[in-house]
Amino acid sequence: MESHVTHRQRIWLYALTALILLFLVVPTLIVVPMSFSSSNSLSFPPPGWSLRWYENFFSQDKWLMAALVSLRAALGTMIVATTVGTAAAYSLHVGKFALRGTIYSTLAAPIAIPAILLAIGLFFVYASAGLLNTTLGLIIAHTLVAIPFVLITMTAGFKSYDLNQEMVARSLGASRFTAFVTVTLPQVKFSVISAALLAFIVSFDEVVVSVFVSGGDASTLTKVMFQTLRDDVDPTIAAVSTLMLVVATLPPLVLQLATNRKREN
Repeated sequence: MESHVTHRQRIWLYALTALILLFLVVPTLIVVPMSFSSSNSLSFPPPGWSLRWYENFFSQDKWLMAALVSLRAALGTMIVATTVGTAAAYSLHVGKFALRGTIYSTLAAPIAIPAILLAIGLFFVYASAGLLNTTLGLIIAHTLVAIPFVLITMTAGFKSYDLNQEMVARSLGASRFTAFVTVTLPQVKFSVISAALLAFIVSFDEVVVSVFVSGGDASTLTKVMFQTLRDDVDPTIAAVSTLMLVVATLPPLVLQLATNRKREN
């Protein structure tokens, strides 16, 4: 006979979950009020309120150029990583060859390798290939980091999709590519969008690899923030951090709301 667990009996679990969430989220959210501070240094709570640090961000070339580099790298990474990761996930899902597990593990390996080791390896490879301090080098490096996230997301998406629909299209004369684009891809579009957003966010927020392979006019926003923290604690960093927090959280939230509304309909 099954026993029903009431909400009162699980109150300890709710309290523990709330404490863990507070521990993880509060340190991140503290930077938001700090970005509106009138103080000349990073301080919490703010002694007054001002938009001066946002004005400082949008008026300084070093921040705007770095933001542009980060956006270009993130968009490039999103396109390349989503394309390659989706193709790899599809091939590994429908393929019946012996090395599927090995190939999957190899593609997913960057998610388990310490970022510092990956960055050092890329630095020496890029130094000999002439890719240091280039947007192309950033896109390649960030794609390497982002592909595991795309691969995992798309693998889950393909597992929830009935491939018989694609087989029907192919039996009616469509090529595999045409059947994939016109039948399979629309069915897993939310997985593709989720994977693309993950790739964009991974690239936009990447710090360690960017510090090693970017520089000069090709410095990313995260590298400029790191250099600013090292040389001079400028409260503009709080404003930049808040903007990056919005970029990293708002699109996935909108996607989740759209997905829930689609399921309800």
